[in-house]
Amino acid sequence: MKKAIAWTLAMALCLSLLAGCGAKGEAPAADGDGKKTVGICMPTKEQTIWSIQGDRLAAAFETAGYGTLIEYAEDDSAKQVMQIENMITKGVNVLVIAAVDCAALTDACEKAKEAGILIIADDRLITNTEAVDYYVTFDLVRMGEIQGQYIADSLKLETEAGPFTLEIFSGSQDDTNAISFYNGAMNILQPYLDSGKLEVKSGQTGYAETAIQSWDSSKAQARMDNLLSGYYADSRLDAVLVAADCLTVGVVSSLESMGYGAADQPFPVITGQDAELAAVKNILAGKQSMTVFLDANLMTSILVPLVDDLLAGREVVPDTTYDNGKFEVPTKTYDPYLIDKDNVDYLVEVGFYTDAEVSG
Repeated sequence: MKKAIAWTLAMALCLSLLAGCGAKGEAPAADGDGKKTVGICMPTKEQTIWSIQGDRLAAAFETAGYGTLIEYAEDDSAKQVMQIENMITKGVNVLVIAAVDCAALTDACEKAKEAGILIIADDRLITNTEAVDYYVTFDLVRMGEIQGQYIADSLKLETEAGPFTLEIFSGSQDDTNAISFYNGAMNILQPYLDSGKLEVKSGQTGYAETAIQSWDSSKAQARMDNLLSGYYADSRLDAVLVAADCLTVGVVSSLESMGYGAADQPFPVITGQDAELAAVKNILAGKQSMTVFLDANLMTSILVPLVDDLLAGREVVPDTTYDNGKFEVPTKTYDPYLIDKDNVDYLVEVGFYTDAEVSG
């Protein structure tokens, strides 16, 4: 572990050590109104999934009686470090952090831990430090399994002879979640690859060789261009396992440029994640098959009571643990939700989008 940097907060009144949270040093005091303050650190406001999650978290904590500070890092890990350090200086009691770079927050989190601050990793596991109290995320492996099962069901792999063609677009290797998504999908699809019912003509089936750095849509599009010209000039691509909607945009663009979407050449089965508005519109247009929705309402319904319990020193039983390179981080999970053309209205029902946004 990197050497922890001592961080002292000179304050008139200090809380004692947080029981059961592993906090070191002195806990910051509540604000002038007697409220404890939660610092919410989101990676970007450009993706709907993060802007809505930030809004929902702030509203839920304020309803529960906390003060809140919220910052968006514009996908800049150095900026997020500065935002965390500023929140430490301002004396927050809790940090909820969705990391831009899961491996870049070691020193900042250790400063926060020395200040007695409770640290919750949100959706992305902070790695290489023991300065994390809890991790709250959707079921990462289950998310990939939903994508893999959708492909299996759509191609009727249990009953059809095949072979069907598949290509894989995994998430960025600097995101600790991406390998879990891949493993979950492979739990479902690997038996069909082994039996020959699924064929990856490029031969690129491993996580590292299918990963798209920085979740970059343009890189996904360039890779799909190469795959289509190199392996599918005279044959059809039946399915594309795509880890997230930000990548499907590039994948769909590439497929369109090669004639997919015409009456005699429908799009392959294409998966996604995050229920981004562009993806939802593509689903309604028949260009993308599905996405996996991560409901911020479910996440906040778990995270806020968790913070209540940890600050009060109550024992919390984790659903599972995830290895962050230093220790098994206790984790609470919630279930992802499959969205396709038949249930897009669910996103409106839970307030993720308005009807006008979806249908406009």
